[in-house]
This record gives sequence, C-alpha cells and structure tokens, in this order.
Amino acid sequence: MMIVGIAAVCVVLAVLAFLAPRLSRHPQRGAQRTLGLGSRAGGKAPGFLGRIFSKPFRSGSGAVSRSGGAGRRARGRLPF
Repeated sequence: MMIVGIAAVCVVLAVLAFLAPRLSRHPQRGAQRTLGLGSRAGGKAPGFLGRIFSKPFRSGSGAVSRSGGAGRRARGRLPF
C-alpha cells in the first residue's frame, strides 16, 4: 500500500516538475518533510526494529527527490 502511494507521489511530482519546474519545489519539499517525519517516528523503535521501520520512509524520500529532479532535468534538455 505504501509503495503504491509513494509511486503515485513520484509520478505526480515528475509530471509537475516537467510542466512547472519552479512550482514543483514546494510540493517536493512537503513530501520529503512528511516522509522524514515517518522515518524519525519509525526510528524510535528499539534497535533493529528502528532501522527496519524507518527504511521505507528513507527510500521513499530518496525516490521523491530523484523523480522531481528527473522531471526538472528533462525539462531543461528540451530545445525550446
């Protein structure tokens, strides 16, 4: 369920970054902040469980960052 949600956010951010690069920064930061909160909350579990619970949020945050950057990079490569 969480994978589908993060994938949907990544697709929306990539499209938004391609169509409006400057306007995509704020939603990207908001998504990363939300995932960071989840990562910190999951990391409070003791020991090994903390790493396991926080990992999906950390990898999701990285995916959000990469998709936004990819959309802006693709827009920058257009000839017009």
